[in-house]
Amino acid sequence: MEMFALDTDLAQWENALPLLDGAARLPVLLQLCWHLRQRDCARALALAEEARRLLPQSALTPVAQELVMARLQLVRAEVQWLHGALDEAEALAQAAHAVLCTHGDGAACADAHWLLASIAVDRGDHVRNSAQLQTAAEQARSAGDTVRASLADAATARWAVLRDAPAAQERWRSHFSDGPLAPPLATWVHDFRGVQAYVSHDLGAAVGHYMQAYEAALASGQLRPAITAAINIGDCFGHLNDHQAALEWMQCALDLARPTQWPRSIGACQTHTAETMRKLGRLDAAGELLREALAVLAPVSGARSYANALFYLGELSLDQGDYDMALDAFSRLAQRAEALDQADFRCKAQRGSAHALSYLDRPDDALLAAERALALAAARGDAVNHMAALRVLAMLHARHELPAPPGMAEANPALHYLQQALQVATAIDGYAPPAELLDALAREYAHAGDHARAYDIALDAGAARERSHTQQATNRAIAMQVRHQTEHARSQGDHHRELAASEARRAAILQQTSDTLERLSAIGQEITTHLDAGAVFLVLNRHVHALLPVNTFAVYMLDPNGTALRRAYGMEAGRPLPDNAIPLDNPRAYSVRCLRSRSEICIDQVPPGRRAYTVPGTLHNQSVLYVPLMVGERVLGVMTVQACQAHAYGERERLIFRTLCAYGAIALDNANAYRQLQDAQAQLVSQEKLAALGALMAGVAHELNTPIGNSLLIASTMQQKTEDVARLMNGPGLRRSDLAAYIDDAGKAAGLVMRGLHSAADLVNSFKQVAVDRTTEQRRHFDLQQVAHEVIATVMNRIRSSGHRIETEIAFGIGMDSYPGPFGQVITNLINNALLHAFGATGQHGSGKTGLMRLSARADTARVTIVFEDNGSGIAEQHLSRIFDPFFTTKLGQGGSGLGLSISYNIVTALLGGTIQVASSGAGSRFTLDLPLVAPQFDGAGPQAIY
Repeated sequence: MEMFALDTDLAQWENALPLLDGAARLPVLLQLCWHLRQRDCARALALAEEARRLLPQSALTPVAQELVMARLQLVRAEVQWLHGALDEAEALAQAAHAVLCTHGDGAACADAHWLLASIAVDRGDHVRNSAQLQTAAEQARSAGDTVRASLADAATARWAVLRDAPAAQERWRSHFSDGPLAPPLATWVHDFRGVQAYVSHDLGAAVGHYMQAYEAALASGQLRPAITAAINIGDCFGHLNDHQAALEWMQCALDLARPTQWPRSIGACQTHTAETMRKLGRLDAAGELLREALAVLAPVSGARSYANALFYLGELSLDQGDYDMALDAFSRLAQRAEALDQADFRCKAQRGSAHALSYLDRPDDALLAAERALALAAARGDAVNHMAALRVLAMLHARHELPAPPGMAEANPALHYLQQALQVATAIDGYAPPAELLDALAREYAHAGDHARAYDIALDAGAARERSHTQQATNRAIAMQVRHQTEHARSQGDHHRELAASEARRAAILQQTSDTLERLSAIGQEITTHLDAGAVFLVLNRHVHALLPVNTFAVYMLDPNGTALRRAYGMEAGRPLPDNAIPLDNPRAYSVRCLRSRSEICIDQVPPGRRAYTVPGTLHNQSVLYVPLMVGERVLGVMTVQACQAHAYGERERLIFRTLCAYGAIALDNANAYRQLQDAQAQLVSQEKLAALGALMAGVAHELNTPIGNSLLIASTMQQKTEDVARLMNGPGLRRSDLAAYIDDAGKAAGLVMRGLHSAADLVNSFKQVAVDRTTEQRRHFDLQQVAHEVIATVMNRIRSSGHRIETEIAFGIGMDSYPGPFGQVITNLINNALLHAFGATGQHGSGKTGLMRLSARADTARVTIVFEDNGSGIAEQHLSRIFDPFFTTKLGQGGSGLGLSISYNIVTALLGGTIQVASSGAGSRFTLDLPLVAPQFDGAGPQAIY
């Protein structure tokens, strides 16, 4: 993960996040919260918290999860630092650093050291700041991250200039490339060069570098360095006497800082703005702003910004004549200077204290303070502060009776120190002594009575003043030039940013369109997989609310008569809408107009007069969109979305809704076709059941005909013999032999009649059991062998008449708790299928050869395997995969409906709770049923579903 990211990268992550769900959001959340830590602290914390909650759901290893938690902790630490909670920030950063170092994440460790260095700056601990930055650079280099290492080097160089400009110049001047730099690094390199130019009094160059630092900081999300750069630009303009430009840049910095509520940034803006106001003579306004700045900066009182505020407060108090306040400010500044180890602040604090003490009539203390200021400036080689300290000493001796300095060669101490100041000024290359110094010398020489010398120096002062005016004019020219350059650079920057933003928006729109199309494609697949209209409505409702601003969603379908639109589905504000019908002759209904015109209707702002036609109990929506549901040239109905706000549906929303309507129309048309297919299938199944029952009745009638016919023949024969015996008895007489013959015939006839009637009775009992089971699907305990024999008995007549045989091999005692009727229907269908397909109409393969069918069963403790096989013509390989499909038959129009095996498959799998498989090798077929001995339990409606 990079330390800083550009706005274009951020835009891509922002666009990607809404399309992700669950743990898939985690990588993007981590990138966003890290790179928003200065751009938007509150949102960064919110995203970090979401990432923390999602972390346990991710597939990351425990070590990876610890590293992610440490990175999130660094985000919280940086936000705490920015808001001035330095102790909390340091504790969080140290804890994160410990985890990162344990797992050897060098780049992240460098980030932790970078943050700890920033915290040290705000504490005023610049020694620790340097140490942390050096460690950050070392960690980054060990991890192979040259960008992070260069960032740490640039920040080190920037702070080194403030401590010792010559040493920093010597060490870092050739360290950084002069070519184009990436914005994250450019921020700190140009800031270093800007500080370097400022210290060297090259204010024009300083502004140029600060401007580049400012632009780069904004582009890379470094808001705090951007605020600092804007302040420094304003300060440079102030020194160039372009106070208007200075105030403009101070205001720019303040506008950036105030929304953040970061105390150090806001306080620094207020401090430098107050100093500019002081130079403009607006002392009271400057005082109010400085006091506010010090209060704001209180949480970060160790920072250099706080020291600056104290210095400016001391200078302002001197201007206002409030010397006690000035002394207090400079005394506090001296303490901060020692803590910060900043020589320039030490010198300024002592010099300011000397001024204040002088006007408080404490000349001895003032003298000591001025001498300390002189020593500090001389030791540092700071010529400007050296001259200022000497002038303070001259002022003290002019105002107070103080001991003369050792080695004094002038007429009085004031002249002594002023002459030393002049010598320091003339020793500076390219520097002309200021007119104020020469004026002071002229006054002192006149006061000492050396008027000739005073006159000569006064002439030099006039020339210096002329040069000063020229220099001021030059400064103003430089300021104008720099201002023009900065405005031009800003204009170009704005132009480039606008181009980049435009390109980013275009790329975002293209990416969004691509993502939307991809998402709509997935939605379309989901919608069209459903073959139930209710399920289609629910999916449409879910996706419509996810993709569009919707308060009301409804689907109107054209009724079968084509006279009205009926609301098939409707939801408003999370509540279902009641049924509603709109006649097609309604002239005001948008839905009717949409249907008749077969085109979409979009109303951005519904006229107030339309409220009278709103359906009672529904809301008054402002935006409405109606799209016809069309499949080819057929129109099925109308779909509508409506929103409470006006202008809710732009071109993108309308495109999305059109696509959803197209998918919805296809899905609803498929659902309607499937419903019609189900109705047709149910009708065919019902017809098949009736045909099967008719065949069963015909078979039973045929089977009963033989024993009953034989019994009738025997009964009629016995009736004739009885009449003959009665005639003999009443006539010539009955012989013993005739009676014996009659009794013998009667016995034989009775036996034959009894056997025939018993056979008929058994057949009727079997038929009664099978018929009841088939019609009621009664579940009961039964013996498999008995039920199989009863079923075979009902079709035996057809088997014999076809010239074929069936054998059974089922042991007695296989008890089942199941549905004997549906089981019998399966066996009957298998037998009928073999008679029709395996053997044909005139024997096996149509050759007249007798076909053989075999039904066998083998049971274990919980299941039974039933095998039905034949030695017929077999099943073609290309048909095996479709044998159980509804309406599939190779005998269409020859007695085959294509439903027998499909019904058998449904009975076995849905009702009996088993499986059925088919195998064929080209010479015969085998159906294997694997059934539980105890069938699954169903509710009252369950078994009916198989038909």
